[in-house]
Amino acid sequence: MLVGLVGTGGAYALFTSSATAETNASAEALVEEGGKLFVANCATCHGLNLQGTTQGPTLIGVGAAATDFQVGTGRMPLAFTGPQAERKPVQFTEEQIQALAVFVASKGPGPAIPADMYLTGEADVSNGAQLFVNNCAMCHNVAGAGGALTEGKYAPPLADIAPKYTYEAMLTGPQNMPVFNDTNLTPEEKADIITYLKYLDETPSVGGFTLGSLGPVSEGLFIWIFGLGGIVAITVWLTAKSN
Repeated sequence: MLVGLVGTGGAYALFTSSATAETNASAEALVEEGGKLFVANCATCHGLNLQGTTQGPTLIGVGAAATDFQVGTGRMPLAFTGPQAERKPVQFTEEQIQALAVFVASKGPGPAIPADMYLTGEADVSNGAQLFVNNCAMCHNVAGAGGALTEGKYAPPLADIAPKYTYEAMLTGPQNMPVFNDTNLTPEEKADIITYLKYLDETPSVGGFTLGSLGPVSEGLFIWIFGLGGIVAITVWLTAKSN
């Protein structure tokens, strides 16, 4: 029994040490790879030590979530200077994005990439709709169609956005968006909002043509162009008939 206990304990200790060493080596390799990518693609604006420059803010303490969002949605590297970063095709692979996120997170604590359990889109859609109306609709529109802000800035449309990026945007507050940390909106409430947005993506409009889901703006324009245009056309036709 003594031999068995010693042997089992020794094997467990050896296995645990090997697994820990392998994990540490993998993390160090990711940090090293992320550092190389950062120097080649990001350091010009953000500084070699993430301290920031006149061209870009410091990244110390922004965390993995902010890096994953900005790079994963193609907003970074920045294509040109403007009121805000434009979404564009992603420049890196998933592995490279992960390496960059790990590297930035290694330089200072910050929000982490969300757990998959909050990204399923299977939470409370009703509560998510109420939370979205209270916290997001004033900029993004109640249907998530987006809207204009001041000085050339805008709230982007939220259709067909990966749940991970929606969560990370709420968590980190990119561009002009406020930060909704876990005190403002709990992880469960963020999951509810993601479920509501998924519901909007999958549910057809019961009112017919959505006209961009922009509400009175697009509806009024439609009436002016097609409604009044049709009335004028009918008037001209009736007059021609009478003559």
